[in-house]
Amino acid sequence: MAEERGGLFPRVRLRRLRRPGIRDLVRETRPAASDFIYPLFVDATTDTPRPVESMPGVSRLPVEAAVREAGAALEDGVRAFLLFGVPDRKDERGSASWAEDGIVQRAVRRLREEFPDAVLITDVCLCEYTSHGHCGLIEGDRVLNDPTLELLARQAVSHAQAGAQIVAPSDMMDGRVGAIRGALDREGLEDVAILSYAAKYASTFYGPFRDAADSSPGFGDRRGYQMDPANGDEALREVALDVAEGADLVMIKPALGYLDVVYRVKETFGLPTVAYSVSGEYAMIRAATERGWIDGSAAMWEAAVAIRRAGADLVVTYAARELARRARAEGRGAPA
Repeated sequence: MAEERGGLFPRVRLRRLRRPGIRDLVRETRPAASDFIYPLFVDATTDTPRPVESMPGVSRLPVEAAVREAGAALEDGVRAFLLFGVPDRKDERGSASWAEDGIVQRAVRRLREEFPDAVLITDVCLCEYTSHGHCGLIEGDRVLNDPTLELLARQAVSHAQAGAQIVAPSDMMDGRVGAIRGALDREGLEDVAILSYAAKYASTFYGPFRDAADSSPGFGDRRGYQMDPANGDEALREVALDVAEGADLVMIKPALGYLDVVYRVKETFGLPTVAYSVSGEYAMIRAATERGWIDGSAAMWEAAVAIRRAGADLVVTYAARELARRARAEGRGAPA
């Protein structure tokens, strides 16, 4: 009967490959410690770490505390960091974002001095720095696209001059990748790469991040420039435009609810593809863990594996340190 059916059960038994030892041997997706990018919130308003209530285990850090945290993460195997700034002053234009003594600029210089081999990525956006909390200049209740581009370019150049190897525009203004690429090249910073938040959705899952970065909009929302969660084809158009303008890496944000987009982007463009496992995803797992509902460590790892399996080459995650430790342990043959 088995031969008549083309070698199906009982001749074919997939469970044979799920036995201890063999299961690990044939595993398809193997995250490495170097796959994880660790976000750090660097805060100019505090001298001591300030825990973020909605993100257990995450704190806003003064510069020296950020240096210590980065050092510990490097020991865990993390190699790349994504820096967000919490400034000590805000205005309508977000001018602290490109100030030479800005919080991100100071942090980049210290981290570069202390850890010359670390990869430093900086978030480029105005929302943390503007008094109104939007990602661009405003006129009434309208966010202005084109006048914002010059300011984003100034911010990116400032970060690169401080020592960032990668700048990551997250604002979702049309044309910002081209504006930033042009500004970097004019300043002799052609080796600085651009990681574009190419497909960034207007997601409910950003809530805890806005607590951490103090970046909630003062009026309205960001749906006028961030993508509709219902749209997948549009993501490919967004990515194509950013690639044409000079993006070196592309990001999809959030991650878990958008694994189809991660897959499509990687399959279509073949560029280094990053997925951002955002604050809400992290906070949900942490909250369920605190209530004893799930094994938080296993859930965090499973989520990371799923993101990598979908096609992401790199994962931005607040759990980067623990995931890097587990990846290194598995690489040494520890049981999964």
